[in-house]
Amino acid sequence: MAQLKPIEDRVLVKVLEAEEKTAGGIVLPDNAKEKPQRGRVVAVGNGKLLGDGKRQELSVKSGDEVIFGKYSGSDIKIDGDEFKVLRESDLLAKIG
Repeated sequence: MAQLKPIEDRVLVKVLEAEEKTAGGIVLPDNAKEKPQRGRVVAVGNGKLLGDGKRQELSVKSGDEVIFGKYSGSDIKIDGDEFKVLRESDLLAKIG
């Protein structure tokens, strides 16, 4: 994978696969799967620049699993893998 480094308060997230089965065990066809909203943080920017010239540290780090909005961020594909570039404020929750 090419070395990507997000800038400012942006986060690079590797999108995790959509669920193949429902909780009841029914196998879902590709067109019925929901757009994935979970991912693993791969890289983070150096933080938002504040008015006083200092940087606000991000609350997530590489390796964290996160939930993001269904239509948030920008989709990119690298070597066949799906990634999203999101602002930290587009993240809804950190898992674990």
